Amino acid sequence: MNIEVRAKERSQKTRLDIVDCDFHPKLTLEQMKPFLSNQWWSYLQTYGNRSRHGYAKGYAYPKMTPQAARRDAWPPGGGLPASDLEFVQQQHLDFYGISAAIMNPLSPTGQGDQNIELSAAMAAASNEAQVANWTAREPRCKSSIVVPYEDGVASAKEVRKHAGDKNYAQVFMLSRTGEAAGRKRYWPIYEAAVEAGLPIGIHAFGYSGWPMTGSGYPSFYIEEMTEHAVSAQSMVTSFIMEGVFERLPELKVVLIECGFGWLPALGWRLDKHWKRLKDEVPHLKKAPSEYIREHFWVTTQPMEETENPDQLLEVMNWIGMDRIMFSSDYPHWDFDDPFVTLPPSLTDEQRRAIYAGNARALYKL
Repeated sequence: MNIEVRAKERSQKTRLDIVDCDFHPKLTLEQMKPFLSNQWWSYLQTYGNRSRHGYAKGYAYPKMTPQAARRDAWPPGGGLPASDLEFVQQQHLDFYGISAAIMNPLSPTGQGDQNIELSAAMAAASNEAQVANWTAREPRCKSSIVVPYEDGVASAKEVRKHAGDKNYAQVFMLSRTGEAAGRKRYWPIYEAAVEAGLPIGIHAFGYSGWPMTGSGYPSFYIEEMTEHAVSAQSMVTSFIMEGVFERLPELKVVLIECGFGWLPALGWRLDKHWKRLKDEVPHLKKAPSEYIREHFWVTTQPMEETENPDQLLEVMNWIGMDRIMFSSDYPHWDFDDPFVTLPPSLTDEQRRAIYAGNARALYKL
């Protein structure tokens, strides 16, 4: 069945407003070239970029499929998945009736590069390329301010450069930072985001230069995929314990593709230890779980689905139905179809909030 017929059937099924909070456009170096100096373009052609992991080329683990993409996401006219705007419009935005999509570019953006100055140059170029190639041509797409997060000062400068520009919806980081994300070296990023009135979107993955477990690199890709939730737990814990939210009470953080089934258990564990050890962290004025509920938002993909549907609803209620936002992860192989993603037992009001209302409120769409 062709896309046009399927799209018509979809539109007849629902008129839901949908905001996709995790769409991955594929930028190319050629698209970034106009925004790179001759120095950095020559550097890339001669030396390339080097991620902070133990492999000279490629990924530490296979990606299930090439580019980690759906097999049907490759544009018929050539190019990589999510590189062709017209095909993305046809297959994703128009097909599902998506009214807004938050773009989270993963590569080549320079984030986590070993050359920190190259990282800053590529991040800046990727921000300009997002607008030139996507946002300016498709108003439903909202860019993210990619920052070279291992350089807090350069990152803050990049955020302030785009502050007030409605093309950008959030500040974008990855979860595996070189140090725990709550450390003061990263605070300039968070301060600049608050000044700009933007949330911080932190996407699972990244290259920190360290193995993803305390005992080295795991053996399998499935372990890396599962570890996304583990690194997110460490990140949330660090934000709270380092006192980031006491310093910046208006800071809002979105956990993108980190899952969320683990959040209640993390809150319970932190609360238990905090009650006995709070004298070690006197700067915390409330229980850790309160910071979680007040400062963190989550996206739906991937959703840890419980055998008992009521248990999933309990988790969602603990987090807060107003803190959960739909995401598809398009064009990746673990893409979530918006029409079959959410539990059927949700009320109409809850579905409207998760599909669009919460994102519109947070991102001021």
